[in-house]
Amino acid sequence: MSADGGVRTVVTGVGVAAPNGIGAEAYWAATLAGRSGIAPTTRYDAAGYPLRLAGEVPAFDPEQHIPSRLIPQTDHGTRLSLYAADEALRDSALDPARLAPYGMGVATASSMGGFEFGQRELQNLWSKGGRFVSAYQSFAWFYAVNTGQISIRHGLKGSSNTVVTDAAGGLDALGNARRQIRKGTTAMLSGGVDGALCPLGVAGQLSSGAMSTGDRADRAFLPFADDAPGQVPGEGGAFLVLEDAASAQRRGARDYGELAGYAATFDPGPPPPGGAATGLVRAIRGALRDAGMAAADVDVVFADAAGVPDLDRAESQALGEVFGPGGVPVTAPKSMTGRLFAGGASLDLATALLALRDGVIPHTANVSRPGKGHPIDLVTREPREADLRSALVVARGRGGFNAAAVVRRDV
Repeated sequence: MSADGGVRTVVTGVGVAAPNGIGAEAYWAATLAGRSGIAPTTRYDAAGYPLRLAGEVPAFDPEQHIPSRLIPQTDHGTRLSLYAADEALRDSALDPARLAPYGMGVATASSMGGFEFGQRELQNLWSKGGRFVSAYQSFAWFYAVNTGQISIRHGLKGSSNTVVTDAAGGLDALGNARRQIRKGTTAMLSGGVDGALCPLGVAGQLSSGAMSTGDRADRAFLPFADDAPGQVPGEGGAFLVLEDAASAQRRGARDYGELAGYAATFDPGPPPPGGAATGLVRAIRGALRDAGMAAADVDVVFADAAGVPDLDRAESQALGEVFGPGGVPVTAPKSMTGRLFAGGASLDLATALLALRDGVIPHTANVSRPGKGHPIDLVTREPREADLRSALVVARGRGGFNAAAVVRRDV
């Protein structure tokens, strides 16, 4: 049973599509080796845009991973989602056909939907005319399309949903999935994968004023550094199979750990200058309370790591308020992928589970030490071995969204 007497939810499968590795183990090996996936943009001609770098999933050939009939009707981001979902199911060794008809559902997060598909069809509309617009445009652009395509592909008829809370979405989707399991659903396929590295998607991100416009990949995204220049966008993310712990035990499944706590909050406005993000503090404390844990029980924090000085300072101050100055190791492996929007938090949670499995904290690449005013023990330069029993993952989305999740392994 969980801390509140409810159903325990464990993770039995992990699937990853990331800029520095396709597949969970390839991604994990690259992360521990400090190999970055941030590089000059290739998915569109960036000459007319100030944003020159991105975290692109390399050498992804959808025809090798998904049925040919799905190619014409899916956006690039949806294809990445289908791959990561397939890998998570394979990793879990769970056959949905063996479950009750409504025993498994899908919960995903999206921040932009199939924008690349939509941009192409809008270009066809204005340059060639309406009869050249794909009929699949009616749904391929939509935020919920990944949930639909995954559920159809695997025959998952259980309760399903999509959340749109920007970079907090990956955790919010997992929290929603756990809620369905507590209501009686046996298993859920959940997470987030985003992919809108196209002019339409980039234009929206540039409007935030938070993007890094440098052309040096090793200096473009520096979370918690004094000279943090902004965010580098990326594509990809992770899907996880969440399962009722009793079901996983009955079938002899390997589990990575328990999704023990989750909470979400909303900030109505920005934090005071130099102050903590109060909504994030409440989310962290809510997730710890949900897990039945104290701050001292947390062994590592996977940070949101905006790469924007004011946002980083508000986050580090929030962590200092909860854990005390330097009270717990903090890391930001997304420094090697860029910010994957709705895919980033679910990838961080997958990374946290791999860290618990192997007893090692991945480092924050390209940052030698935290800047002034950051009261955190930031893991830099190289991975740090540690006896890890639990991890906290935090995420913040544009507009005031905050989410926090706690995972812990059986000891």
